[in-house]
Amino acid sequence: MAETMAMPETTSMLPIASEPSRLASDELNGEERAAILLLALGKDYGEPIWESLEDDEIAEISIAMSKLGKVTTDQVEEILARFISDMSISGAVMGNFESTESLLKQILPEDRVNLIMEGIRGPAGRNMWEKLSNVQAHILANYLKNEYPQTIAVILSKISSEHAARVLGLLPDEFSMEVIQRMLAMEAVQKEILEKIEQTLRKEFISNLSSTNQTDAHETMADIFNNFDRQTEALFMGKLEEVDRDAAERIKNLMFTFDDLGGLNSSSIQALLREVEKDVLALAMKGTSEKIKGFFLENMSKRAAEMLVDDLENMGPVRLSDVDEAQAKMISKAKDLEASGDIVITKGDDAEEFI
Repeated sequence: MAETMAMPETTSMLPIASEPSRLASDELNGEERAAILLLALGKDYGEPIWESLEDDEIAEISIAMSKLGKVTTDQVEEILARFISDMSISGAVMGNFESTESLLKQILPEDRVNLIMEGIRGPAGRNMWEKLSNVQAHILANYLKNEYPQTIAVILSKISSEHAARVLGLLPDEFSMEVIQRMLAMEAVQKEILEKIEQTLRKEFISNLSSTNQTDAHETMADIFNNFDRQTEALFMGKLEEVDRDAAERIKNLMFTFDDLGGLNSSSIQALLREVEKDVLALAMKGTSEKIKGFFLENMSKRAAEMLVDDLENMGPVRLSDVDEAQAKMISKAKDLEASGDIVITKGDDAEEFI
């Protein structure tokens, strides 16, 4: 974002004005809804959004914000609940190469759009193999199972070895062996053939990939809820349950809470404990259930457990927001460790037996 436009200061949940809002919630335009949403989120939660806006967008929202007048609590809660509900509806937002190009052509001259999209697309196939390496193995395998073994051999030879191994493991055994033999005998692939494969992948697979994942919006919203403090989470979840109970339940099932850390196996919880500062751990333990507290203590050395107990006894009263922040840090660290493959996270019925 350009530095010429400063982010408006928002020091309260609602704008203070002498006149009541002139509009019902249904009559608010996009800028007014965005203004109310950003006011309600405040500086801490709203700052990442402000930073992603362009100067003209900040100006438009700021103008709308200055003209809002007094906004009632009911209006704020309704807009937030509807925003959460809209984000939780699969397909509410669909972005791909074609939709982006179509939108830009409505705004910018065609020659400029072509230049921008070429930069995104790059030379034929640029970043294609990186994209494929980030597609879930079972989705890629399901797509490739209907292709010729030679085509699959070319594709798997271009993506990361780890991902190729996972995909091969999901294909039928005899089919996988044929692909492996083709890869072993494969010579340099002609540029024209490679470009044709890349174009087909882009047209038939990558551009339509978003439609194969029906839980993205709910997963995104679950991550947002995970970062709310308890009071905000309870407020929004309650409002969402009123307007869309199914979406609320799906989000609850996807959320990873501090109590879910109690489902980690011994090696995983010990790996997490090695990465967490002891003052953060003590603060996170404050007010948690005896079951979870006991689980952590059982996976610590005797001396470390005794020190944690002493810290908790001597800590005294602490703010709930500080406890929430400490627990959020541990959850975030656990997710980082899972992403790097250092620990295994299971939740509820997803738990599997390990040997």
